[in-house]
Amino acid sequence: MICTPTCMGDTATLKDKSPKAKTKTERKAAEAAELERRNVLRAQREFEAFGAERDRRPGALSVYEVWWCQQYQWLKAHGYLLRARYAPEWVPSWESSHCHPFTCEDGHISPFPQIIDATRISDGLYISLKVVDKSVHPHEVDIGQYFMMEHLASDPKNHCIPFLDVLSVPNEEEKQILVMPLLLDFTMPRFDTVGEVVECLRQLFEGLLFMHTNHVAHRDCMSRNIMMDAKDLYPEPYHPAQPHMKRDFSGYVKHLTRTQRPPKYYLIDFGLSRRYDATEENPLEYPIFGGDKSVPEFQNNVNVPINPFPTDIYYLGNVIREQFLYARSGLEFLKPLVDDMVQDDPSGRPTMEAVVRRFDSIRQKLSTWKLRSRVISMEDGLLENIYYGTTHWRRRIGFIVRRVSAIPRPSD
Repeated sequence: MICTPTCMGDTATLKDKSPKAKTKTERKAAEAAELERRNVLRAQREFEAFGAERDRRPGALSVYEVWWCQQYQWLKAHGYLLRARYAPEWVPSWESSHCHPFTCEDGHISPFPQIIDATRISDGLYISLKVVDKSVHPHEVDIGQYFMMEHLASDPKNHCIPFLDVLSVPNEEEKQILVMPLLLDFTMPRFDTVGEVVECLRQLFEGLLFMHTNHVAHRDCMSRNIMMDAKDLYPEPYHPAQPHMKRDFSGYVKHLTRTQRPPKYYLIDFGLSRRYDATEENPLEYPIFGGDKSVPEFQNNVNVPINPFPTDIYYLGNVIREQFLYARSGLEFLKPLVDDMVQDDPSGRPTMEAVVRRFDSIRQKLSTWKLRSRVISMEDGLLENIYYGTTHWRRRIGFIVRRVSAIPRPSD
């Protein structure tokens, strides 16, 4: 294994521009407290599920990783190869190299207990595997497979993550493993131009409208459930647990911009999703909290069933508000639409059809100059702005000369 220094990932930090805006120090402290809370909660869940405490030594296998290790040979027999860290004969590379585990490729755990990366042996495709407990999420597999039906899977408006395979875990009849493409957080790497943001939102609006048109409410379309296929953005494969590093940890990975290699965006995780009959005009569901706990109609009416489709509108609007309006400048033209999407009264929110129409009208009014302008992160300092501004203009002039589209759309 190759060892190399680690660095912080290039992730955008949210910045609250509301009257109660926090300082950068306060936000960092709040983020650290939230991370600690999540770690404690994860440890509690691991103990409840597996009856054992996690080994806290740096680089040690977590409790949930041990379960994946137990599936190694079975998954290999089905054509899917886990990383060396999960092989039965694995010996930590840092034991002989005297490196710190976090500087080694095999020293990094999968960030989510139920998801792990792998390679499809037949063609070398990097994939992700997700274990689903049918007793907890009985609809996830069915909804994902519904969107894989031929007439839906071939529709370019379908932005639901594709299921490449579904495996039944031996001796654990309630568990199934979903085989899906390896995707990346949709905010990484950073957006370069307004046109890149516009294309991202176009796809997300189109994708959620596609789900609603087919009578499926996502019910948890928050930021962590929006991903993108980033493989074309990287000349060399990125490491799935540390995306800023090359897959073999031989150095930092380089990437292109979304204008140079337009990605496709996906909605993932149908664990809370529901599909309704086409004749059911006003389906009602009791509130269920997903990753975004801020839904206005959930705050005081948890015992009152409501229509989940307007809640989807809020979720996606809040993603845009937090990830773009609060965190980046130059996107103020989105505010009137977002304000309507996140209003407290669900009955006042626009439908996805109306959202798509309004967004298309907004997009058509944006000049090419505006679309090519740089998206500036609120967290960037003077030196960062000088660096990113200089590299942006160098690319921008080249795009103008070569007549590269200001709104980069991937080929279907």
